[in-house]
Amino acid sequence: MMKDLERLTFRKGDAVAIGAVILAAIALLIFFLVSAGNGQAHTVRIYRNGEVIREMPLGENGEYLVTGTYENLVEIRDGRAAITRSSCPGEDCVHSGWISQPGRSIVCLPNRVEVRIEGSTADDEVDAVIR
Repeated sequence: MMKDLERLTFRKGDAVAIGAVILAAIALLIFFLVSAGNGQAHTVRIYRNGEVIREMPLGENGEYLVTGTYENLVEIRDGRAAITRSSCPGEDCVHSGWISQPGRSIVCLPNRVEVRIEGSTADDEVDAVIR
């Protein structure tokens, strides 16, 4: 019984290991916070019939009405974009929700509108190669 208690006692080496893990976690947190702030600003482009009709920074809040056969209300808020209201049948574009990453888009086929986020990703490396 006494042998089991000796194995469970806190030792000086344990404190050093815990301190090292905490320092590593803090260093990683600082690294990710700094690298997230250094990325290129993303841009929202609104296309109608394949042509850019509006372009603005993703960080700039606002609402933009796109008219055509139907109407789409594009909203940009808190670094993300969505089509929040549409008069098109089905409103699939509204149900697409919010987007915030480069390469993502929302499309309203009946109104021939696309909302696309453009800019560089966190790393411009290939994620996977499929053969």
